[in-house]
Amino acid sequence: MYNLRMCVWEITLACCFSCKYCGSRGGRARENELDTEECLRVADELGELGCHRVSLIGGEVFMRKDWKTIAKRLTDNGILVNIITNGFVFRESLIEDLKDANIESVSVSLDGPREVHDKYRQEGSYDRAVAAIETLLAAGIPVSVISTLNSENVAYLPEMLTLLRGYDIYAWQLQACSPMGNAAANGISYAFDMQSVIDFVAANMRSVSFAMGVADNIGYFTKDEGSIRGNLSGRAFFKGCSAGITAIGIDSVGNVRGCESMYDARFNEGNVREEPLRTIWEDPDRFAYNHKFRRELLTGHCAECELGEYCAGGCRSYNYFVHGKLYESPYCAGGAKKG
Repeated sequence: MYNLRMCVWEITLACCFSCKYCGSRGGRARENELDTEECLRVADELGELGCHRVSLIGGEVFMRKDWKTIAKRLTDNGILVNIITNGFVFRESLIEDLKDANIESVSVSLDGPREVHDKYRQEGSYDRAVAAIETLLAAGIPVSVISTLNSENVAYLPEMLTLLRGYDIYAWQLQACSPMGNAAANGISYAFDMQSVIDFVAANMRSVSFAMGVADNIGYFTKDEGSIRGNLSGRAFFKGCSAGITAIGIDSVGNVRGCESMYDARFNEGNVREEPLRTIWEDPDRFAYNHKFRRELLTGHCAECELGEYCAGGCRSYNYFVHGKLYESPYCAGGAKKG
């Protein structure tokens, strides 16, 4: 039996942007998105499963009129709720709604300095994202920043660090752009030297007042592994893809995946309109790519790596969209080199 710790829930695909590298191709809401009552039922089911934290995403969360109702149902069930936003439609009047819903924190997407960020999103988006950060912080709401890296904006990390030093944020997460959705359609140059990003985090994480780290699609097992995933403990090692193990993803029409970044119909394990979430989660034959993982499934350099059984080949989603091989990390910066 697996214990559900984390859910990423796309409550709408509606968005004010159509970003050049949006993996879900956000823009217009899907037809027949889960209605309020259906969402409240899912919120209750997540509570019954003991889910610890839910990240609400879009599209753009604040473009769904009943976002507060959904969020409050989750927090009433004892679930910590984080909202991820691009900040473009954020306004000060939302502060009281966030507090009434007992939102734990808000994460704002910021992918580079003004000219770079606006290039991939839309003109004026950088200024609004920064304004949202400032408004949230002034209201005492914890704020994190998420930066999605590609071959161009990775060069601006020092400039971003200088900017973020000026704010009392909670955390800064660096994640790799995955070649899916709009990123694939637009031919975004997504690849970069992951070791350089790891080195950047390692060199700066102790000099800032906020947590600073890399996401699960960057790594693995370099000499700094234990401290580059958002804390300084030295023990925060990547333990393999958590999809279907401790994490789950739900999209706006109720499809359930092990991870909401596994944005392909082949990874749909069921739908909350057709069966209870518990049935999907507790079925030992679903999420088989992880439930039934064994070292023999590793391919390429991961098959030869002495640490392969521990990282299990890295991030399933990133692997799949880069080269279609679930059990082989295409850009491993550490462990595979020891094989």
